[in-house]
Amino acid sequence: MAATEGKKKIIKLKSSDGKEFEVEQAVAMESQMIWHMIEDDYTDDGLLLRNVNSKILSKVIEYCNKHVQAKAADTSDFIGGARPLGATSAVPAAPAEDLKNWDANFVKVDTATIFDLALV
Repeated sequence: MAATEGKKKIIKLKSSDGKEFEVEQAVAMESQMIWHMIEDDYTDDGLLLRNVNSKILSKVIEYCNKHVQAKAADTSDFIGGARPLGATSAVPAAPAEDLKNWDANFVKVDTATIFDLALV
């Protein structure tokens, strides 16, 4: 279905202003809107996000990538990525706090940008 690079699937996303982005499927799937589009009508030609310009799409990709990396770090603390039974959280306090701070700084933009990001 999607182009692959090693074992990771690569998804092509096209902004309304014609810029193309290639991202790992796991990153793209962090956006619920993009996730639904991938499930519904992804082709190897990519997904056209008609209402999302390249500025907003690049910020969405940045956000999704950061959260995928945080999830990977969350499970990499344990052998084989598996959490032991009874473990409620694998994220040490410092990395969780770092992500929280990163998120807080990420949304320090104008109201229109926040609105556009929320849509994606």
